[in-house]
Amino acid sequence: MQHIRNAVQQFLKTQPPARIIAIGFALLILCGAALLMLPFSVHPGVHITPLNALFTSTSAVCVTGLVVVDTGDTFSLFGQLVIAVLIQIGGLGVASIGMGLALVTGRRISLKGRSLVREALNVENLNGMVKLVRAVLLMTVLCEAAGAVLSFPAFARDHMPLRAVWLSIFHSIASFNNAGFDALGGGTSLIPYRDDLLLNIVTDALVIVGGIGFMVILDVGRCRGNFRKMSFHTKVVLSTTAVLLFGGMALLQLTDGLGWMTAFFQSMTARTAGFCTVDFSTLSNAGLLVIMLLMFIGASPGSTGGGIKTTTFFVLMQQVRSIFSKRRLGAFHRRLPDAALPKAATITLMGIIVVLGGTFGLCILEPETDFVRLLFEQISAYSTSGLSTGITAGLCAGSRVLLILTMFIGRVGAVTLLSLWVERPEPTTRYTEEAITIG
Repeated sequence: MQHIRNAVQQFLKTQPPARIIAIGFALLILCGAALLMLPFSVHPGVHITPLNALFTSTSAVCVTGLVVVDTGDTFSLFGQLVIAVLIQIGGLGVASIGMGLALVTGRRISLKGRSLVREALNVENLNGMVKLVRAVLLMTVLCEAAGAVLSFPAFARDHMPLRAVWLSIFHSIASFNNAGFDALGGGTSLIPYRDDLLLNIVTDALVIVGGIGFMVILDVGRCRGNFRKMSFHTKVVLSTTAVLLFGGMALLQLTDGLGWMTAFFQSMTARTAGFCTVDFSTLSNAGLLVIMLLMFIGASPGSTGGGIKTTTFFVLMQQVRSIFSKRRLGAFHRRLPDAALPKAATITLMGIIVVLGGTFGLCILEPETDFVRLLFEQISAYSTSGLSTGITAGLCAGSRVLLILTMFIGRVGAVTLLSLWVERPEPTTRYTEEAITIG
């Protein structure tokens, strides 16, 4: 046993942090699937297949929310608890949870452990990693506790007190981690609470806070809400998030006339949250297009959400502006580094490739299903949004496997995965430069 442990430790020492995180997510998904297949994880008389258990575990760990079986109707309290734990670990990151447990037990954090957390939280340097993890965990506990308390009155009207308490806790965890799971049963998500003002506000707040990124939340607290004192990154995230939220709300109100509160909720949930207060199969094609664009952009770096990220979208839009205005790439009296645009373009291109490739596969596997619905499903899986037009449960086994892979790629990152397994030394020679015509 000691020999195996030493071999594992030696292997981990030689691996880059991103690869360890990817392996960690994969192992967590497999463990979660095994737990969900236990007889007492489901209600009496209910059977779940290995593929459906794997799909559910992947969706939970990747904080997506796509489901092939209804969570409340299929899984027992133990099964729902497993899903909640998978969501929590998946949202915060395997490395962050590992460091948190190490801090609780009083263990010393190694340099490798700090590197893993830096990679997981997408921060620039290793300074203050332990302090950062403590702040992230405390922030998570406080936000989720407040969300559970404020959600309780809505659920208490329709359920017994103990059941309402669990629904409030589960909903708060799923909301803050942008997961989109619900344990209500019936496959209706939050449609029955469409007009509940308090639950709408609480869910909006949890999703938005969880989606702007931990570094942004800490920076806002440090500056006490003074926008001028905030870092450039925080200003970009907050301004882009506001534009997408209210812009999406206006467009959805224009296309489908949902009502302002409902339209705002759908604009918010499209940012990788996964909840819905309307049936997406009833939306117009224009409305679905708006949702797909918001899903593809997603949340912000270092958050619990997915997508290409708000900062990536911001850099691309600034490049368009700079072309017409003849100004350098930047905003808020700051200039963006030269490497920002190639990185943003690469992330976006890889996202498009994954979405188009996955949609092509779904079209082959599901020839009878409408193309728009398949595209919507693929974007939802890649962005870890979890929204659906209602076709997930009816997909064939091959389509489910394809979506499992897409959710994993969306959570870990297409560019990250590609760089992990393709290792080439930097070339020492350069070819002669020659121009081509573009556009």
